Amino acid sequence: MEIRVQSETFLPGEELDAFTARVDGAGAVVSFTGIVRDDSGALAEMVIEHYPGMTERALEKIAAEACERWSLADVLVIHRFGPLAPNEQIMMVATASRHRKDAFDAAEFLMDYLKSRAPFWKKERSRNGESWVAAKDSDEDALTRW
Repeated sequence: MEIRVQSETFLPGEELDAFTARVDGAGAVVSFTGIVRDDSGALAEMVIEHYPGMTERALEKIAAEACERWSLADVLVIHRFGPLAPNEQIMMVATASRHRKDAFDAAEFLMDYLKSRAPFWKKERSRNGESWVAAKDSDEDALTRW
């Protein structure tokens, strides 16, 4: 299991290649990369804040729960912080297992829980000013299936 919280960008293809190369005995690898969206057309940047130490522990707990619930060979979670421009990567999740269902289900679980339970705070800066991004009911609702 690898958890990284970083300000630096990453290359999803390289991360996925490295993850896949270190997984032994897996028959499936699933990955997801989240990207900064500019729904309004006015977004200059999204600033993601977190508390070092607390954030990593929370992500490790979420990833450990995924490992307990599904038969996983490995998990990768990368989440960025700091100012991010539209179209930059925010995060990446990769899961590996012997069978695809476990890899898909665990990846979806991780994405849903990272979106709703990971201690990150997002502020959007645009031509119109800045505002904190509020939690969405749909993100909370997604947790009910788990």
